Amino acid sequence: MEGAKNERMRQARIAVELSQQELADVVGATRQTIGLIEAGRYNPSLKLCTAICKTLGKTLNDLFWE
Repeated sequence: MEGAKNERMRQARIAVELSQQELADVVGATRQTIGLIEAGRYNPSLKLCTAICKTLGKTLNDLFWE
């Protein structure tokens, strides 16, 4: 994922009708952090990745691994 836009995460978030802020609130991050992850400019912790996956109903493979 490093350096590449995380379009899969963005699409999954949009599919469940969450804004970046709403997702951030649920997973305990900032809206800026979610934006940076989607832009491929921040490498989230495994804990944050797991929380995002649970919230979006996806697996780590779905969102973060090639």
